Amino acid sequence: MNHTLPLTSWTRRIFLVLTLLAAASAGAAHAAEETADAFIKRMTTETLDTIKADKALRNGDVNKIIQLVDSKVMPNVNFRRMTALATGPAWRKATPEQQKRLQDEFKMLLVRTYSGALSQVSDQSVVVKPLRPGQDDKNLVVNTEVRGKGDPIQLDYRLEKTPGEGAGWMIFDLNVLGVWLIENYRTQFTKEINAGGFDALIDSLAARNKANAQKS
Repeated sequence: MNHTLPLTSWTRRIFLVLTLLAAASAGAAHAAEETADAFIKRMTTETLDTIKADKALRNGDVNKIIQLVDSKVMPNVNFRRMTALATGPAWRKATPEQQKRLQDEFKMLLVRTYSGALSQVSDQSVVVKPLRPGQDDKNLVVNTEVRGKGDPIQLDYRLEKTPGEGAGWMIFDLNVLGVWLIENYRTQFTKEINAGGFDALIDSLAARNKANAQKS
């Protein structure tokens, strides 16, 4: 089963950069002071600069990418909500242990699938479009274009504003060229669950991750 998005090779590279590393060099306290579009602009600009300056990241060092994802990205991504939405109704019936295992395998799938793509980052820049008025802070979309060689790439972020002390913006979905990550994976995850249950989906992702690790 293929869990990658149906995108061109160059688009996948951009998708990795801005999906897995969109929150690099950021802090939640800083993000709380920003509008959603300013948050995305700062994240993507700082991220591209970080990658261009780090040879290990550009070379697709999986261990270093995982370390960066855990320390810089996850604090600014609601990955639990992302995984739950991708899983659909079956998520609520899963045990906490099953949910945790699925989150871990899903994160590793995204990291390992695209980890070899960072070497392609060169002169890309991000243009953030003006926010559409009247959006809900729980489901707000920021539209951007990634510009470099070739045609501009549509890359949109779906965010939520977390309440209370230390409030800030959290990313929980992305759209590349009209393909939302959650929608894409929900179709595939649902097929796996319907065929063999929740554990079958976890086992399928684990097997794919093991195969990807052996190739690296």
